[in-house]
Amino acid sequence: MNIEALYKNIQKDLDKIEEKLRLYSYSPNELISEIGTYLFQKAGKRIRPALLVLCSKLFDYKGTEHHFWAALVELIHTASIIHDDVIDNSKTRRGKQSIHAKWGPNITVLLGDYLYIKSIGLSLHKGQNQIISILADTSANMIEGELTEYYMSGNLDMNEEDYLDIINKKTASLFSASCQIGGILGKASPEEESYLTDYGTNLGMSFQIIDDLLDFNGDEKILGKPILSDLSEGRITLPLIYTLNNDGQAQRAQIAKLLKKKKLEKSSRDKILQIVKSNGALDYTYKKAKEYSLESNEIISQFAPSCYRDTLSLFAEFVLNRKN
Repeated sequence: MNIEALYKNIQKDLDKIEEKLRLYSYSPNELISEIGTYLFQKAGKRIRPALLVLCSKLFDYKGTEHHFWAALVELIHTASIIHDDVIDNSKTRRGKQSIHAKWGPNITVLLGDYLYIKSIGLSLHKGQNQIISILADTSANMIEGELTEYYMSGNLDMNEEDYLDIINKKTASLFSASCQIGGILGKASPEEESYLTDYGTNLGMSFQIIDDLLDFNGDEKILGKPILSDLSEGRITLPLIYTLNNDGQAQRAQIAKLLKKKKLEKSSRDKILQIVKSNGALDYTYKKAKEYSLESNEIISQFAPSCYRDTLSLFAEFVLNRKN
């Protein structure tokens, strides 16, 4: 299954969203326009906008406002990954140089701020107070998740509960908001809106857990970055948390010793991978992602049959089995 197949029923909507992203990234300021063009010249997966569109169409939504709100959701997501790259000192993003690597940290931080503020500013002109509140709260949650993750960086005592709380705020909250906003535009009932919120949360949790799993077992050519990049940047994710709690004091001490080095050499990476792969951590992580995926699928199955419901159901499978 590929992303193009998932989007076949909403491709025209996604094309309209791309137009809006190009429009919103334009500025009389030449530097902002230059970076905006670089950011949006190559489309990402656009999962969050797609979820918003699909959830609105569950209720036979016929308007065009979903294009506007989906573009804003993508602007917020883009702002978050721009800041994320600065914090993690990431050199690549989506197979090309990150904004951080190309323009430096100072400009990158300011651009991320600019996109956040522009998103909220644009939203104020629509008078949709409930949606504006959702976007503001979600943005705050995402930043809180980033702050907590950075604060816990390199902390080998971080537990699974801490990890799940971080990814819920940092990733799943925007998935959830996208689905909820789609429901609001489609005039969903409060109960239906709640279902969509839960669907998005579970899908987002599965997405991030798989993302963290791919840092251990992904294909570097497909990922566009080296294996254990996240770990090299201090991010403690579920495969390592499981290993540290289930592989005895000797292995824990060995991992701690290897991670004390400022830069993980290939031999250190290989040793950590060997330890993690030998104790069932990767299977456990995949199982956890699958639990969230199955829950999201069960929730969406409660809606009336349609091609849009089918696509949302397939999203759970796509997220679980993706390679990048």
